[in-house]
Amino acid sequence: MIRGMAPALVALCLAPAAALAQAPVPPLPAPRILVVAFEAPARDGRTYWLGEGVALLLADDINARGLGAITRPARERAYDQLHLPATAVLSRATVIKVGEIVGAAQVIVGEVAVDGDALTVRARTIRIDVGRAESEIVERGTLGTLFDVAARVARRAVRGGTAATASFTPSLQAFEQFVKGIVAEQPATQAAFLEAALKFEPGYDRARIALWQARTAQGENAAALAAVKAVPATSPQARRARFLAGVSMIALKQHDEAFALFKELQADGADATILNNLGIVQLRRNGPAEQGKPVYFFTKAAELTPNDPDVLFNLGYAYAVDRDPQAAIYWLREALRRDPTDADAHFVLASALDTSGNSVEAGRERELAAQVSAAYADPAARRDPLPRGLARVEPDLESWRASGVDQAITSTTQRDQRDLAQFHLERGRRLFDAEQDREAAGELRRAVFLSPYEAEAHLLLGRIHLRGGRPAEAVAALKVSIWSRDSVAARVTLGDAYLRLKDLPSAKLQAQKALALDPASAEAKALLEKIERGGQ
Repeated sequence: MIRGMAPALVALCLAPAAALAQAPVPPLPAPRILVVAFEAPARDGRTYWLGEGVALLLADDINARGLGAITRPARERAYDQLHLPATAVLSRATVIKVGEIVGAAQVIVGEVAVDGDALTVRARTIRIDVGRAESEIVERGTLGTLFDVAARVARRAVRGGTAATASFTPSLQAFEQFVKGIVAEQPATQAAFLEAALKFEPGYDRARIALWQARTAQGENAAALAAVKAVPATSPQARRARFLAGVSMIALKQHDEAFALFKELQADGADATILNNLGIVQLRRNGPAEQGKPVYFFTKAAELTPNDPDVLFNLGYAYAVDRDPQAAIYWLREALRRDPTDADAHFVLASALDTSGNSVEAGRERELAAQVSAAYADPAARRDPLPRGLARVEPDLESWRASGVDQAITSTTQRDQRDLAQFHLERGRRLFDAEQDREAAGELRRAVFLSPYEAEAHLLLGRIHLRGGRPAEAVAALKVSIWSRDSVAARVTLGDAYLRLKDLPSAKLQAQKALALDPASAEAKALLEKIERGGQ
């Protein structure tokens, strides 16, 4: 019997295909607007921060009118996926790629020019679907009127929406220090600028939130907690600040206080991130069952965000800790559908499979964990079949981890999954051959969702990453492909990825393994010769 589960959830775990077919399909996200950092006088120490500052002000104005600008954290994640500096000035092609990653319908780009105290802001809107730029918008003023100039640009670039409500406006000096803080590379430097912003404007709660992030990155959890505790209950940032305080309490092992705080937040409105962290607290403190078992909170979180791989992992992990292997196996496999390169999920799944008596499959999962992560390649790391502390805390109120790749196909799961996976794989293959990489990746991810160990799908995804200049992502996908089915093509492509990462020993090893599979392989021989020439 699966303990602690309602009958409907028992059915869900024991009949995965039927459960998926009955699950509600989340609505596809509405078109959104991405504002990237504007070009600014980089060599001018007085004004280098203006490019990011104008982008923030435009996004704030668009959101204040209810028009859905994508926030800076989402933009940063997209930049990270493309290995771009957070404040990079991008080509139009790269801007479109970033927009595609975050699901934007349009992107706003521009530049800021300063001559003495005179300020000029130029902006263009690019439609993602056609890659066409609209007419240039130009607004002028002075540095002292920065906020007004940015508002005029925002309202010409994106028209309509509801009337913006009055909000806190910091002094220009405080805003400058805030922007310099969030664009600084080192957490200590970030904190110094943000502290300066708060000296100019003690009521600047957005700066307090950013200071929490900087202190947390430094590992100074007590200082981070103090930063957000200073946000008053009347602030628009109050709910987020309290959530972040709970995250700090977890880090400080103040579990009882964290549980009480998250319960109060949850009483004000259901939220998957809060439910997830309630589960974390119960798991870490081994909290009283009458206050809710970890699996209860993770299940509720999964109902609200059914595509978040971390929430699904937490649910599977909690069932494994609870010694319920069948439920653990189901939910960990669901997590791996969304993220097949999750080494922790493979390792915990191996433990659950061992417990259920499926040692052969457990061995395969354990080997895959070692392929994906060097942490599990060490024999010492494998001695503990179920490591503690793997559950993942949600670090902010809005999770960016959930993938929407499978939303369009959830309603088709009553069909034979293998045949459907092959359908998407074939489409992905044709699109890949036509160099339509964005569409190909979507089809291939659908194939992987339905058949997580489809070797060719992972191979083609690896090649797409490589063609897009993302060798690290290519390595992860190609390792899964090789584990699923070893092949010369995957070994050669993995060797090429290592070569681009300038890891010549790993590249050579892959070329040699490819030749062991097929001594006549011309591609493997060519790769080995290139490696022996030092990659030239």
